[in-house]
This record gives sequence, C-alpha cells and structure tokens, in this order.
Amino acid sequence: MRVRRVIAFACVGAAVAVTAATASAHVDRAHTTTVTFWDAYSAGGGEVKTLESVVIPGFEKTHPGIVVKDVTIPYNDLHQKLITGVAGGQLPDLVRSDIIWVPELANLGVLAPLDKAMPDFKKYASRVFPGPLATNYWRGHYYGLPLDTNTRIFNYNPAALSAIGASGPPRTFAQLVSLSAQAKAKGYDLYAESGTSCWNVCPWIWSNGGTITNSTYTKATGYLNGPKSVAAIQMLVDLYKAGEMPGIIINSNAGLGTYDGINQNKYVGTLDGPWMDAIFSAAYPKTQITGSLVPAGPGGSVSVVGGEDIVMTSASKNKSAALTFLRYMLGYGTQAQMALAGQMPVLKSSAKWLTRVHPYYATYVKQLATARPRTPTPKWTQIDQVITTDVAKAFQGSESAQQALTDAAQQIDGLLK
Repeated sequence: MRVRRVIAFACVGAAVAVTAATASAHVDRAHTTTVTFWDAYSAGGGEVKTLESVVIPGFEKTHPGIVVKDVTIPYNDLHQKLITGVAGGQLPDLVRSDIIWVPELANLGVLAPLDKAMPDFKKYASRVFPGPLATNYWRGHYYGLPLDTNTRIFNYNPAALSAIGASGPPRTFAQLVSLSAQAKAKGYDLYAESGTSCWNVCPWIWSNGGTITNSTYTKATGYLNGPKSVAAIQMLVDLYKAGEMPGIIINSNAGLGTYDGINQNKYVGTLDGPWMDAIFSAAYPKTQITGSLVPAGPGGSVSVVGGEDIVMTSASKNKSAALTFLRYMLGYGTQAQMALAGQMPVLKSSAKWLTRVHPYYATYVKQLATARPRTPTPKWTQIDQVITTDVAKAFQGSESAQQALTDAAQQIDGLLK
C-alpha cells in the first residue's frame, strides 16, 4: 500500500499535468511483473524523489500489471556493479547508464540491441536529439536510447565575482588568467576543479584547439600530446603553481569541495552541469549561482557532452514490461518532470519549452551546440584513467605537461588498437 500524490506544472503557456496517483491502492503482487531499474540519480537535487514519488507511481497507476523496483546506486559504484553483475548473473532489466559505458557494456554482451528488440525503435529514435542518440551506437546496432543529456558550463557566485572587482565572468582564456590573479589578491580562487579526468580537463583542451585522438579514434600520439593540447594543460598547471587554483584538482582532501568553497566565499566558480542549480539551491539557499559559457580559447568555447542512456540488459526476463517502462521514461510528461529536478531532456520538442522550466537551461543549450563527446570506445574507462593519472603528474610537478601527455598518448594508443 502506497500513498501517492498529484503534481502539476505549466510549460510554454499550457498546463501540463502529470498525475502520480490520487489515492492508495492495493497491488496484487501475485499477478504483476516486476521491472528492476538501476540508476545513479542524485538524491540531493530531488531527482530520486521525483522518480520515486512522481514518475514511478504515475507509471504504475496507468500500467497496473507492472511494478517498478528502483535501485539507486552511487555513480562511482554503478559501473563496477554492472561489470561484476555480468559474471554473477545479477543484472537488472533496465539501467540508466552513463553514455561512456554503453560501448563497453554492448561489447561485453550485457545489453540487448534495442533496434532489434523494440519494434517501434525508429519512432522513439526520431524524437530525440541526434547527438545523444549516437552515444548508443556500437558496431551496427543501437543498444539504448538517450534518457537525459548535459554539458558543463562555468557556474559562479555573482557576489564573489563582484568582491574580486570583476565586471563579469571570464569569457576568454586571457580573462581566466588575469581574473585568477585578481581573485587571489582578494583571497579567492577564481576557478575550482575537482579532478583531472577528461570530464574535467577536455573542455580546456578542445577550447584551445587541441584534441584527444585523430578523427577515427585510432591514435592519440600527435593529438593528446600535440602543442595545442599541451598548452591548455600548461595553462591550468601554471594557475595551480601560482596558488590560483585549489589543491582539490589532485587531492580531494586539499581543500573545500567545489560547492562548499563557492558557498563559503573561497571559490568564485567551477565547471559543472545543470544538476548543480537544484543541488546547490537546496543545500545553500542563501547563496546565488549563475552560469556562463566555458571561457573561449583559439578553438572557441567547447565543453564536454554528458548524460545518460536507458538500456535493457540481454539477461532481462521481463523485456516486454521493461520496454513499456522505457517508453514511459521517454514520454513528454516524464521528461518534463525530470527537467524540473535538474535533468536536461533529450526530446527535440523540449527546445520549445525547456528554458521556461528553468531559465538557466538557456546557457546549457547554447553550450551543447559546440560540446563534444568523449572518445566512443569500450576501452574508454581505461583511457580516462590514463588521462586522470598522467595529467595529475603535471600538477604534482613529477613530469612536465608535455611529458605527461606524451606518456598518456602512448598508453592510449595501445588501448585503441
């Protein structure tokens, strides 16, 4: 027995009501099919609450023969749980998978090709943005559909920016460097970053005109360690060595986390995604944040494509019911409700109303126009670990930026073969 509630909202001047349920209802478990759904939604921003108190109850009310068992797993644990689940035969029906995991999981045989298992796949594929859809393609088949998308922009505290004497956020690499020195003089770090993975540093490499590999994703040497890529990392290393970036870029214990630091007027801003607004406003209601594009370099303002796909495991014993819930997750009402919780929808039609759900989405939509995906390969997890480890060496001072990226490129070449 579960008490459910009604939530309604308006979009693009028209009221769109999404009804979870209006009353308690008895579920006859003996005559239902249970669909297990693994995800890594954030509880802090209301994503889990929306899923469990609005989306799933709404689905179960309109599909009384299906019960959805949601299992929320921390992001850092979900990938490992999926990999170990293959060997142990402990896999769910559906997974909200990071886009970078889909080629790997498909290559391992974990996923069912949706373009074969789903008769109406083309209809749903035609409704979503083509970029996120492409992240599901591997060796001739689509193994999922995009569920949400995102990118990173420069999120900052306007009050802190004013406190360092700046008239606006950094729009270019040159302004990033000059304002970082200006911020240090006032006791702030202009830009705080929490790691050295591609998610963290690739926007700077791409914006400087560099790249990770060649266009066919077969070679990193000459690209990741090319002059433009090296110069981008060197710029960040110089800021760090000048004491103008916090130590959390290579050691999470070396300072306040990005959100805490912004709230406590230690950091001006960070690169982050659309979930930041909901999480930050819930945790720090008295501190305002706003966003601007990634500072532009010679290559323009280029960020990284993120997001999640919804995939069905080949081990699912409830494929028909699972596909019914998958379709529901791609419905207009569900996508709009998750947008209210901070998830950027993937429906092409959402461009007409998205900024009216949250005005801050406008900057993300603009940034997505030039954002790039990470290298699509089953070896991406290993490649990203190489980037993380070797770029950190440049910050630690154990290797130059050139040597660190050359070492990384040579290792990545082996992984790409």
